[in-house]
Amino acid sequence: MTDARDRLGNGEQDLDEGEAEQVEAVRPPDLNQDSDRSATRLELFFDLAFVLFVARCADLLAKDETWHGALVFTAILTIGWWAWASTTLYANRFDTDDAIFRLLTLSGMAGVVVMAASVDQVGKSAGHWFAIGYVMIRLVLIAGYARAWWHVPEARSTARLYLIGHTLGATFWLVSLAFPAPVRYWLWGLGVLVDVVWPTAAARLKDAVPLHLEHLPERFGLFIILVLGESVAGVVTGVHDGDWKPLVVATAVPAFVAAAALWWVYFDLSGGAAKRRLTSEDEEITKHGVHDFYVYVHLPLAVSLAAVAVGLEHAVLHGADDHLSAGTRWTLGIATAVYLLSAAFMQGHLGRRVRGALLWPGTGVPLVLLVVLLDLSPVLTVGLFAAVLVAGVIAGFLLHRAGEVRTEKI
Repeated sequence: MTDARDRLGNGEQDLDEGEAEQVEAVRPPDLNQDSDRSATRLELFFDLAFVLFVARCADLLAKDETWHGALVFTAILTIGWWAWASTTLYANRFDTDDAIFRLLTLSGMAGVVVMAASVDQVGKSAGHWFAIGYVMIRLVLIAGYARAWWHVPEARSTARLYLIGHTLGATFWLVSLAFPAPVRYWLWGLGVLVDVVWPTAAARLKDAVPLHLEHLPERFGLFIILVLGESVAGVVTGVHDGDWKPLVVATAVPAFVAAAALWWVYFDLSGGAAKRRLTSEDEEITKHGVHDFYVYVHLPLAVSLAAVAVGLEHAVLHGADDHLSAGTRWTLGIATAVYLLSAAFMQGHLGRRVRGALLWPGTGVPLVLLVVLLDLSPVLTVGLFAAVLVAGVIAGFLLHRAGEVRTEKI
């Protein structure tokens, strides 16, 4: 009888623990300021949808390596990048990984899937699906910030501005469904513009909710890795579709080296210098919008890296040809130059070492453009690109030793 009572008592205790776990599964938003926070499995899963989105955008540019194609590619990828960045900024502050947050995030992920599937339909009759996918992500963010406004009183002034911005942005996108092109695209642009302006204003409030500055570089660094993966995939596709011809393989080798050097430039130099500034105990960071600059400079970094992947893939694919097409050469050259220029701005401004940033990556900008002008064979063109980038990595290492670049590992 005693054993039965003990078992009953243990059962009641287990039930209480189970009820506690169920209650914990729904946990209201809270400010994330734990110093040891890292990317969650849900965040990594969410990013996978954007891998598909970036790949689909790269396909657009691959089919149209003209100025018009480049503008369309840049515009669509910019919209997708902002969808990712705005969702990441919310999670950076309020992610409690409870059931409601997970369901909201997965719903937003579904919106990204819709956008990715309709990228090539933007200028066609089914282009409204792209707008619907974007609105899905906005609605998820509106719900998230409304929840934060309700549960976190000290965050209400910040959440209010985000709610206004995302609601206005979503409204423009919803209204665009009733209009044909080009009015539809103007409404998309206005929607993204107000979506960006209001959060920027929120960061300048006196009682603004701070970002988790230790976690921010990890999240943006992970996105850069995902986009860099497109270059590796491009090399693989180029070799495969190029039937493993000797010159194709010979072009693939420096193409992979170039991709590796681009990774090195960000994670050991420019990105590392930016992280050092963000994680320093400097009150001027919030006063002068240092984190805003950090967030927005990643847009040209991501767009240019996605374009580099297209250029490398086509260069490898046509490695056996006498010359690369003008579209491929300029895609590869301009994209690499924009990436290096953006990295130099980030390194110089956030790292507060302008001289080091001018020496590298700054000097790489005219050098890669010069390679494009030479109009050499594919293997020589990509080989020179790789040589410039590798030389830059070595120069960056020497600058670091000389104190011209101060970094922190991402």
